[in-house]
This record gives sequence, C-alpha cells and structure tokens, in this order.
Amino acid sequence: MHLALLPEERAGRDALGPCLADDTVSLDNAAFAERVRAAAAVLRARGVGPGDVVAVVLPNRIELVVVLFAAWRLGAAVTPVNPALTADEAGFQIRDAGARVVVGDAGSELVTVDVVALAPEAGGTGSGAGPAEFDDAALALLIYTSGTTGRPKGVMLDHANVGAMVEMVVAGLGLGPGDHSLLVLPLFHVNGIVVSVLSPLRAGGRATVAGRFRPATFFDTVERVRPTYFSAVPAIYAMLSGLPDPVRPDTSSLRLAVCGAAPMPVELLSRFEQRFGVPVVEGYGLSEGTCASTLNPVTGPRKPGTVGRPLPGQQVALMDAHGRFVSDGPGEVVIKGPNVMRGYLNRPQESATAVVDGWLHTGDVGRFDDDGCLVLVDRIKDMIIRGGENLYPKEIENALHAHPEVLEAAVIGAPDPVLGEVPVATVALYPGARVTAGELVAHCRERLAKIKVPARLTIVDALPKNPVGKIDKPALRRELATDG
Repeated sequence: MHLALLPEERAGRDALGPCLADDTVSLDNAAFAERVRAAAAVLRARGVGPGDVVAVVLPNRIELVVVLFAAWRLGAAVTPVNPALTADEAGFQIRDAGARVVVGDAGSELVTVDVVALAPEAGGTGSGAGPAEFDDAALALLIYTSGTTGRPKGVMLDHANVGAMVEMVVAGLGLGPGDHSLLVLPLFHVNGIVVSVLSPLRAGGRATVAGRFRPATFFDTVERVRPTYFSAVPAIYAMLSGLPDPVRPDTSSLRLAVCGAAPMPVELLSRFEQRFGVPVVEGYGLSEGTCASTLNPVTGPRKPGTVGRPLPGQQVALMDAHGRFVSDGPGEVVIKGPNVMRGYLNRPQESATAVVDGWLHTGDVGRFDDDGCLVLVDRIKDMIIRGGENLYPKEIENALHAHPEVLEAAVIGAPDPVLGEVPVATVALYPGARVTAGELVAHCRERLAKIKVPARLTIVDALPKNPVGKIDKPALRRELATDG
C-alpha cells in the first residue's frame, strides 16, 4: 500500500482507533484522515500539485505530520525545515528545494515564498483528491543534511525509498498494532519521521509527538502516555542517565528503546539499561539511506559495541581506499538497497561521488566481527594523523567513557608543528563528579598506547550539539582554531 493512502486506510479499518497525539491534541483515525483532507484542500487552493515541494517550518506537533500526508495526497513532496534556523538558513533550504508554498505559524517571516498557516478547520473537509495513480518513483521527502562542511545538501528520497524503509523498520523492530511510539527526536530529521511516526502508523499502531525534549520531564511523559518504544540519540540517553538518583520512573510500558545517529558507548548503554530496565536496540544509518541500514535484534542476544547486522533487503559491505571490497575491515562502510537515495538535489557531481554503481559511500569506517555484526570505527574525516600514524577518535572516546564519572567525550585533532596533529579531548561529567583532567589523562594512559593519549583534556559543563542532538565536532574545531 502506498503511504499516501495510509490515513484513509486506517480510517476505513478502525475509524475510532487512536492514531496520533501531541502535547495538546489527540486524534483518532477518522479525525486524522479528516485533517489530512482539509490540509490537502488548502494546499491545492494554493496551487500545489504533483511534482511540487511543500516546505514545513513547524516544531514537533501534529500539524507537521498532517501536512506530510496532505502533500503526498496531492503528489507533492515535503521538505521539513528546522524552525530554529535563522531566516537566511531557512531561506536557503526553501529556495534550494524550490518550494511552492511554506507551511508555518501565522506571522512567520521567512523568505519570498508566502507562508500558509493551517488552522485545524482550514479548508473544511474539501475533496483533497490526489492524483489518479500514486507513483513510487515520485519524490516524497527532501531531507537537508546538517551542512557541517558548507551549505546543506537536499537528500532526495522517493516513495519507493520511504516505503521500503518503513517496511524494514516495522520488521526489524517487530512493530504491530499494539505498539505506541513516543517521538522525542525532531521531525525535520528522517529518523523522527520514519521510525517514530510512519512505521508505527503503518504497523497499525499509534504515535505521540512530544514537544521539546526535557530530561527532567521525559519520564513523566512516559508514565502518562505509556508508549511501547521511543527512538533517541546517545546524547539523550546520557542526559537521562545523568538524572538525580532518586528518579526511578515506571518504565513498564516500554518494551525497547532505539538508539541511532551516532555510536553509543557501551558503558552508557549498560548504565541506562541497568538503571531504567529498558533494553536499548542500537542501529546505524544515514539520511542518504532513508534512516537505517543495520540493527541489533530486538529478541535474542544483542551485542553492545556493535550496530548489529544489515536489515533484510540491504547489503552492507566494506571498501578500501581504491574501491575494492574487503572482507572484515576496517574499510569504508558502503550500502546498497531500495532505501538508497536517488541523489542530492541539484548536485550531480556530489551525487555521483556518493552513490557509485548503486553503492552508497557513507564516509564511515567499520569492520565486521566474528558474528557478522558491524562495528563502527570512526568517520573517515575525523581520523587524526599523528606523525604518520592513523588514530581514530572513537577509540579514545571509548576509553574515556570507561571512566564512571564521564558523561560525554569528544576527541578531535589539533595542529602540531612537529607531529602534524595530536588528539585533544573535551569531556562533560556526570552531575556531582569530582574527577580532574589529570586523572582522566592518567586513566587513558592505562588503556591506550602513548600516541593515542590526549595531549590536552578539557572538562566542560556540556558539549555542543547539532540540531539532531549529535556532539558537534565542527563547533569544537572552530573553538580550537579560535583559541589557537
């Protein structure tokens, strides 16, 4: 079934069944389908049709999901825009995507395209009729990368990509009608859209869209909403693990938690699981692969420190610098499958570099263990070359995470006039920790070869994060350059 038909299919099957909720509104299947039809009528009145792009500049709430399905109903694609972007940043994405309309809050002043504010009753019921036939090759989503090396790029995902990914997630997580996701990641990111909204709805379950993530109130929401799973990034698990010890919430409704976007240190994973009694299933993927490519099993033995095995329907392999496949690695992780993007919007050269003979080049270095599970070594671009020796920051970060007082750690390369680069570390501690920088360096010396020990270690209150919640290493590099 084409995902554009999902609201009507759910309404026809179980009109009064729960579907979607946020901090203020709860919709059953019939009400959700009605909202989608009304929004489609508004968009159609603004000239939106097949092949167009609708930009959505909204925080996490129901309207964003409604617009997504309304655009698809009309044969249009959606580019979700981070509402925290500046007018210049948002304007670049909206213009680059060629958006016909922008959906946002009333009074938004963004760029040259008119902003459409959708009230719940806007457009009445309308027909909202879509094209006679839905095309799997039609563009569904334009997801913009974080843009850490220049202007962000628009990742083009068609309906075949998104549909295949949703089916893989449903199968991989074992989702069914009884599942209820709690969305805490931003809806301008493909993980939030696919794992926490589309997949549970496709499986017959439901989703609750949480507003801005706050560690102090997260478990209050869990106890009130009673979800069966949520998906998050390591930084969120670190913040939750750092809550005061008396916080012992009722997590009995949660059958699992999903971790993606960045490798999760084994120590952090174990600390979260032991404290809150919720198994964490770690996976790996990219926006260019429509979200996920590997996953640890939900049932059966999980292997902390790995991101699991390839999802059914995908091939995951390793290549050397010459484009030759290697068996165990390390090598660059490459991915092939129906989930691989069609390319970057208006970037033919970069598209041709990223996808070669159907293989998506991820820029990540990995290896396979004896059980065929993928172990991520690091990002190719993050590798530090110290006196001709290749150092991977993740190995040093893992050593730091082995200290019980370390909440988060990031290692980058600093210029050195003799060695070229040396590793420097920035660390955030758990609340109340008393360990010193010197003690952490000594801790590394016990676990790492001399050349891998940080030449400098700084303790900070918190590490910088990008909009998705990953540690922002480019920001640390800029700070290092300024200090230098």
